[in-house]
Amino acid sequence: MSKNVLISGASIAGPALAYWLGRYGFQPTVVELAPALRDGGQAVDFRGETHLTVLEHMGVLAELRRIQTGGSPMRFVDEHGRPLLNLPAEFAGGDVEVLRGDLARVLYERSRPHTEYIFGDSITSLTETAGGVQVTFRHSAPREFDLVIGADGLHSNVRRLAFGPEESFVRHLGYYAATWQLPNDLGLGRGSVGYNTPGRLASIGGDHRDAAKARAFFVFASPQATYDRHDLEQQKALIIKAFAGLRWEVPRLLDSLREAPELYFDSISRADVHAWSAGRIGLVGDAACGATIGGMGTGTGVVAAYVLAGELALANGDHRAAFTRYEDAMRGYAQGCQKGGSRTGKFLAPGTTIGLRIRNGLLSRRSFLNWMLKEGQKISAIGLPDYRSQLSQLSK
Repeated sequence: MSKNVLISGASIAGPALAYWLGRYGFQPTVVELAPALRDGGQAVDFRGETHLTVLEHMGVLAELRRIQTGGSPMRFVDEHGRPLLNLPAEFAGGDVEVLRGDLARVLYERSRPHTEYIFGDSITSLTETAGGVQVTFRHSAPREFDLVIGADGLHSNVRRLAFGPEESFVRHLGYYAATWQLPNDLGLGRGSVGYNTPGRLASIGGDHRDAAKARAFFVFASPQATYDRHDLEQQKALIIKAFAGLRWEVPRLLDSLREAPELYFDSISRADVHAWSAGRIGLVGDAACGATIGGMGTGTGVVAAYVLAGELALANGDHRAAFTRYEDAMRGYAQGCQKGGSRTGKFLAPGTTIGLRIRNGLLSRRSFLNWMLKEGQKISAIGLPDYRSQLSQLSK
């Protein structure tokens, strides 16, 4: 039976998968490029019965409720700071909203008793054999695993090594997003305030844990740009150029960007992989079917981890059958959730003045807002097998 599983990625889907595999008697190993768990970060949310049921089965729902942010209301203003649109906390925050770093820590701690974690390393090659996958690493000694799973996000290293180059699977959706930390000189509380011009959003929100800190969040429309993803100054220059000349608090925010020691910057894109497995190598979460922002990727990744682990446990060593059943169960669901990510850039930064007015006008209507919230609940729902019960029946 395929028991020794290497997972690439220690953000969300990776530790969630490791948790379930450990519960079912597998020996998971998680390798993560970062030197340690990433702290803080943007807020992520769970919404609907399916998400909450999986979190409850993992035993983490109560803990996440204790550390939740309480949601993040969004306020849009004009260049003079006059209000144009107010969105309630539940619009962006769902049923439970937590900081990404806090969620990663909880999942890491839950999975750690049955999981080997390797930080500060990455996979450099994958060679499938009749009985396993030979893996080489940037720093660690080569090892062989029964299975390898890429849970390493939209820019998946495992997908690149085993399935092909990123450009074959990831499509640019016409926008870029950036976020960085800065002092809370505006005295902001919970939630964020943003300013739009056509194709651009500049916003800032208070830190949920430290009142002295804030986080900027910028979105702008742009054709696909060529830049070094590891060159901080090059990325800052792209943002500064895109927002040059804007009013409101934008000049102050750009000044803080110039001094920021860390920056998250990426295109708003989506990944579409025609098959989520190849032999003994599989994909889960955003690596298989993800979107940068707005595609319910966090909840989908946790649900997908639950299904993949359950199918591997039921398969009794037949990983091909497990991968097929996992993809059959999850593909339609993940693609439905992913559609929201295709609209995120246009929602946050409509490309025209008329588009901005239409967005603000529609979302000012409580009836339309309620409809959108209900649609989000529907999209996030899927019937899930009770793998623990099925495995219990098989063992009798």
